[in-house]
Amino acid sequence: MAKIIPFKAVRPTRDKVSLVASRSYQTYTQAEREARLDYNPFSFLHIVNPGYKYDREITGTERYQLVKNRYLEFKEDNIFVQDNKPSFYVYKIVDREHQVFNGIIAAASAKDYESNVIRKHEETLAYKEIIFKDYLKTVGFNAEPVLLTYPDNDVISKIISEAQKERAEFEFTTTFRDTHYLWQIDDIGVIKTISDEFKAMKTVYIADGHHRSASSYLLYKDEKSQNNNHKGDESYNFFMTYLIPESDLRIHEFNRIVKDLNGLSKEEFLIKLDRIYRIENRGKMPYKPSKKHHFSMYLDGDFYSLYLRKSLYKFETSLDALDAQILYKTILQPILGINDLRNDLRIMYSNGKKDVVNVKSQVDSGDFAVGFGMVPVNVEEMKQIADDGLKMPPKSTFIEPKLRSGVTIYEF
Repeated sequence: MAKIIPFKAVRPTRDKVSLVASRSYQTYTQAEREARLDYNPFSFLHIVNPGYKYDREITGTERYQLVKNRYLEFKEDNIFVQDNKPSFYVYKIVDREHQVFNGIIAAASAKDYESNVIRKHEETLAYKEIIFKDYLKTVGFNAEPVLLTYPDNDVISKIISEAQKERAEFEFTTTFRDTHYLWQIDDIGVIKTISDEFKAMKTVYIADGHHRSASSYLLYKDEKSQNNNHKGDESYNFFMTYLIPESDLRIHEFNRIVKDLNGLSKEEFLIKLDRIYRIENRGKMPYKPSKKHHFSMYLDGDFYSLYLRKSLYKFETSLDALDAQILYKTILQPILGINDLRNDLRIMYSNGKKDVVNVKSQVDSGDFAVGFGMVPVNVEEMKQIADDGLKMPPKSTFIEPKLRSGVTIYEF
């Protein structure tokens, strides 16, 4: 039973939302960030990068407090205004490739995270969880929803469709050519219907935002332990999410690029691969696999297909069948000597939207020796791994939609 509730969002005014909304801070180049900070006084980047006005980098608790100050300044200047009624928010994204994403922005329960009603498929780093928890505790708001996915539901889909017949509260297009729409749902009857539909679901799944979810859960535990009058309905019991049906989720692969062959010659490396893969040289033409357990490889100017010799590999769990795990267990760890996929500087990841040509370019540059590609994970694989309590290797999925910060804000 998933507990999904409405909340009073803090939102930019209609005339400024396109100027406020920003991508995640890390996705901008330095030049892009500086241009937005120099020429757009309304960008949410001013809030998350408060040291810019002093021309210095500010970190740690000092930064957290200044983030809060900038946020309060945006509210004082009426750039942000809080809604009067608890609401759900229908949110639609149409990206530059004409992919359409429809969902509902709502608050999800930290207790559901604890009890595994909200399920995870990705490992998190404890130190990152704590850093972001401390950040949340100081700033007192959540500005980017966690992406959750749920089984397609006719009742919720109909409500979303009906809401979209009205004029959108927000409609804006970004410089990425993504168009965003938002509709507010504050009707008590409709709110109850939505909440009841989610309550009937045994589980929902984190698609993107595992560290944000984990940090919100740690914040909930902290606040609960310090509140002698804890009731369970305080705002810290929940965190902001964007819930979309499974059919709207888009999952891409992450390709792997490795700096060297771990002291092996090309021929020695291929011989070791031959023990567990059927290898075919595909020449200069880019090759991309089309089936599970098939991989592409780019090495020394040529593309190769690698077909797993399944009789030599043990499939004991749902994780064992995951291509990213197979690549790790058969090549990256035993042959190339990469044990820590998250921290080893010899490996880099390239999301599948950039295709195999990007892998080729990286290897041809001389900075890397070999690159590998695979087919994307599907939703059922992701759910099965989460249901089994297992965790995918780092960078197993590149998931869309990617959300903007500062469009709806949840305060606690």
